Amino acid sequence: MRVTHTSLEETVRIEGVEHEASISLIVSRNEPGEGTRLHRHPYDETWIVQRGSVTFQADESTRRTGPGDVITVAAGTPHKFTNDGPGRCELICIHPSPSIVEEHLE
Repeated sequence: MRVTHTSLEETVRIEGVEHEASISLIVSRNEPGEGTRLHRHPYDETWIVQRGSVTFQADESTRRTGPGDVITVAAGTPHKFTNDGPGRCELICIHPSPSIVEEHLE
């Protein structure tokens, strides 16, 4: 068993391959107005919103989410998110792959 300590202030990427695991995680912490650029993966992605108000875009659909919401997108779907504020958001991003593979689209 390996324990990874993450700072409560920064975004952390945990590549499964470095831990002999089949999944990878991103603990994403963003200030208001921050988020990701449009991108896609060759696998599904799942997010668990831990804190904050976040708007997700997948293809042409948008959805505003909050703590406790779970969001998924299918493999190959262009997506991004933005922290709506007023405070910092925190998300757990689950990648069912030992390595995070992404294609940036913007």
